[in-house]
Amino acid sequence: MLDANRSGTATASPRAAATELAVTAPVPGAGPAVPVPRAGFAGRCTRVLLSPYARLSLLFALLAGGAAAVLLCEPQRLLTQGWPPQLGGAAAAVVFAAGYGLCTVAFVPRPLLNLAAGALFGSQLGLGTALAGTVLGAGVAFGLGRLLGQDALRPLLRGRWLKAADGQLSRHGFRSMLAARLFPGVPFWAANYCAAVSRMRWLPFLLATGLGSIPNTAAYAVAGARASAPTSPAFLIAMACIALPALAGTVVAWRKRHQLRGR
Repeated sequence: MLDANRSGTATASPRAAATELAVTAPVPGAGPAVPVPRAGFAGRCTRVLLSPYARLSLLFALLAGGAAAVLLCEPQRLLTQGWPPQLGGAAAAVVFAAGYGLCTVAFVPRPLLNLAAGALFGSQLGLGTALAGTVLGAGVAFGLGRLLGQDALRPLLRGRWLKAADGQLSRHGFRSMLAARLFPGVPFWAANYCAAVSRMRWLPFLLATGLGSIPNTAAYAVAGARASAPTSPAFLIAMACIALPALAGTVVAWRKRHQLRGR
């Protein structure tokens, strides 16, 4: 703000001058202090911290930290040592489902977790616990990828196959994700982050994940529950059913190959 003195000369008020400029502290050997715009420096720092590549770097750091934590905790010991005796019943199922979801975000293979769910809780409760953990882990990965990685990765979708996959997930999200969940050859984490980078919506993603994961998860849960009797009919049927989703996914992928090539 400008103030007029008695001679008619306009001068800047001390409050306005202090607001517009902030003088940096002098550094020994670096010369006099240089006035730096306070708002400009803060704005640049904010833009750098919130930039797409900074958020993508944060996503990679979180995933690397989660993978390191899984390696240190060694969740595979549940298959050999069993569930801790302090927990039981519904509380154990809730804790296992939460741990299942976090482990899938940290790239732990789902077949191992499904076998553990069946071995620890039986076929029925193991199936429900594994499905809850599957949907939870998929939702966390989808949210992280959408929030931290989408803005940085979408400009990189320049290849023909990448554009075709992005268009398929964006326009036909539910059935595309359902086919990806039925086909065991598609890694769980890859499907999560591909869907997050696309324009797929939350509800179709979660519904397709829950429904498409039932056959494969049930087969592994039953196999884990009957692992002590590998020659039993239930175990043999479960192992045979593991191949059915792979066959269905292969058929869907074969029928879609011409559409992907034409885009």
